[in-house]
Amino acid sequence: MSTALSPTPTAVVFDLGKVLLDFDYGIVARRLAAHSGRDAEQIRGLLDQSPLLFRFESGQMTNDEFFREVSALTAYTGAFDEFADIFGDIFTAIHPMIDLHAQLRARGVPTFIFSNTNDLAVRHIRANFPFFAQFTDYIYSHEAGAMKPDHRIYELVERRTGRRGAELLYLDDRKENVDAGHARGWRVVHHQTPEQTIAAVRAAGLL
Repeated sequence: MSTALSPTPTAVVFDLGKVLLDFDYGIVARRLAAHSGRDAEQIRGLLDQSPLLFRFESGQMTNDEFFREVSALTAYTGAFDEFADIFGDIFTAIHPMIDLHAQLRARGVPTFIFSNTNDLAVRHIRANFPFFAQFTDYIYSHEAGAMKPDHRIYELVERRTGRRGAELLYLDDRKENVDAGHARGWRVVHHQTPEQTIAAVRAAGLL
């Protein structure tokens, strides 16, 4: 979904996973399985879009609480630091979208990360993907205590950006999240391919 309203937006809000960085919980499941009492598919089921991950990414658990619960459920035998490295190392760059962000920043457009995520992932991304330091601000579910598409975290985006409605252009791969932004009057792009999204950003007058 995309909209073609005027005037030109004054800020771009990026989802993170599957937009700027791809991710695969199968990677962490396979690596944890080598140090635990469960097989990789069982571990993946505990982590990928699971109630446990929801609790962690909505700020209901600390890093240590999450580590202890995963360890108890999987019989994982490693230390926290090793777990943190394994759990965070699931991302690969989506280069055309990272290039799009660089072009927007070169044009002076404020950009924001708006993500359902967790502290372990953010730590890993900051340490391994230099582009991530170049955003104006960051709105994370685990800090906000709410996850997209909950209206409260969209309200937080509006407060942190100082913008509302069509001043915001929002890119996200999940339709329910895009729909929640559209309902607030944001200009939105339902991200499916970099080519389509880049064309939509260009059509919005930002490139």
